[in-house]
Amino acid sequence: MESQSYLGIYIDKDTATAVCLDARGKDAGVLGCFSVSVADQEQPSVQTLAGLIAQGCAERQWKFSDVAVALDCALFMQHALHSEFTDPKQIAATVKFDTEEALATDVANVALAFEMTSSEHGGAELVVFTAERKVLSDILAALQLYNLDPVAIEPDVCCLSRFLSRKLTSPESQQSGTLFAMLSRHSGYLIIPPGSADEATRKAATVRTFLLGATQDRTNVLAREALITSAMVQETGPAASIRVFDSAGNVDCQQLGEKFGLEADAIDLYQAAGAGPQTPADCANPIDFAIAYGAALAHSEKGDRVDFRSDFNPFQGKKLKLHKTLKFAAVSVTILLIAAGLFFHTQLFSVNRDRSNLRSAFAKDYADVTLERLSNSVTTRKAVTDLEKLLRHVEAEKKGLIADKTSISSKLTLVLAAFNKCAAQTGLNIKSITITTKDIDITGDTSSRQNRQKIFDTIRSSGLEIVRERYILVEGRETFGITVAPKT
Repeated sequence: MESQSYLGIYIDKDTATAVCLDARGKDAGVLGCFSVSVADQEQPSVQTLAGLIAQGCAERQWKFSDVAVALDCALFMQHALHSEFTDPKQIAATVKFDTEEALATDVANVALAFEMTSSEHGGAELVVFTAERKVLSDILAALQLYNLDPVAIEPDVCCLSRFLSRKLTSPESQQSGTLFAMLSRHSGYLIIPPGSADEATRKAATVRTFLLGATQDRTNVLAREALITSAMVQETGPAASIRVFDSAGNVDCQQLGEKFGLEADAIDLYQAAGAGPQTPADCANPIDFAIAYGAALAHSEKGDRVDFRSDFNPFQGKKLKLHKTLKFAAVSVTILLIAAGLFFHTQLFSVNRDRSNLRSAFAKDYADVTLERLSNSVTTRKAVTDLEKLLRHVEAEKKGLIADKTSISSKLTLVLAAFNKCAAQTGLNIKSITITTKDIDITGDTSSRQNRQKIFDTIRSSGLEIVRERYILVEGRETFGITVAPKT
């Protein structure tokens, strides 16, 4: 039975956080989480980081059906663009050209993902994310090396927005325009959820990211960035409240509310996710946990995701892999059946040919005792005698009491005896033996001309004569074909 658990991984330059969710039931429950880092290693690499993630999953014996990855904002860039089209298919076909023109750079080496924030008759406004293909390829190859093949690779801000929409957004907050501010160790995320909870009419959330310095006043930086983000929202108007989480705990919500002129309060991400008391000890940062949690929710996302992988290395999917496997198996079985049919047809043809040859060989011997030749009693008695003599001869030969040199078995016995005498010394390699009632055709090769002559001499000394012979030097080996028959 397929597992109903999903794994979300948030990957930074030298750290990663993994969250496993149980999708059974109305709300996704947290089965566990952990954080790993390669910052203290001499030669940190994404492959080492992927190995630590796989090791952590194995130690906790997690079983999951899908994996999704959230990419840290330091590994991608975010741009605001305008498209002349409003149809998503037309936008997807032209967004690379628009991005290349706006950035004045070659987009051949970057992977691109976009989200449409609004659309009008004159076109659509887009949020475009770009990341280096090599960085994504290294991450994907490292994860696949440990059987962690992600269905999607998304920007961290999109995963965090999904988490906030599921766990911290209510219809009232959507209508009033709540601004969520998340401050991690070195990054800030500002997110305004869409104004409608209806999947059919909801639009993309407003998202912004910015870098934070170690010495900056987080309250002042957040007030400035929040004012700019709130002004970007035109449909719902300015934000009526701001909800803040600061991993450093340095933001003064009261001071922020006074500067911003609205209600400000702090939030608990672990409590919003319904995580257990062990979760804070297992995860390095609550925002990293929330981003990985949002990545794990990607399996339930309706519509198109903001997915880097769909641009540079689309996920093949389990069904497509199964179809390819079944197609390969069907072709293999068909080839096997054709080969078996040809084999049995060849065997049947060989049997019919031998039967025809025997019929022709015995037709002359039996011609003297047919009813047309039995003209008198003397001839009849002679024919009966001849038949009895022939019957006894055949029975004796079958029992091995006599060895007829003209029989097929006798010919083959002589040939095999000759080969056994000299095969080891001459490097003999027999390719084919064709036996008829009159003679035997043999093709093969040996290591040298002297060894070939030695084989011919051995055959002649074994009671056989070589009727026809042909030979040629091919790739350093003496290739020959001979026709042998018993000596008369």
